[in-house]
Amino acid sequence: MQQVLWVGIGCKRGTLWQLIDQAIEQVFRENQLFQSAIAGIATIDTKASEVGLVEFCHLRNFPLKTFSGEILRCVCVPNPATITDQKVGTPSVAEAAAILAATQTPLLTASPFTSTEALGVRFLVPKRIFQLQGQAGAVTLAVAQASNISITIY
Repeated sequence: MQQVLWVGIGCKRGTLWQLIDQAIEQVFRENQLFQSAIAGIATIDTKASEVGLVEFCHLRNFPLKTFSGEILRCVCVPNPATITDQKVGTPSVAEAAAILAATQTPLLTASPFTSTEALGVRFLVPKRIFQLQGQAGAVTLAVAQASNISITIY
């Protein structure tokens, strides 16, 4: 199976890799997507060394793409969040990172507030927030794929 899906992830400091794993499993099951189609994980550059995220990518053998808040801020997303903008300098981490990671357009040609269609991306799953009672951390995730690639949904 082609690995064409990019999972954008935002997470609280201290989030365990198991919560990230459970969140992806649930979202993929609910949206009838194959985890084997995941090309990689994308996030904001300040999360590049987040232990749970790094462990998850290592265990699943996924590349981790990171983007600056300045670049993420330029992407039109369906669910921007003021609190995220205040905390990390962009109204979206998970959705914007998924879209940018899946894009076929070089970022240098993307203008501020570029649409997903202009970037050649199909936005499959809007952000979902996961938190488990009694477990540290929280995960926000979204899924995107290059629009010129089709995948089989079971």
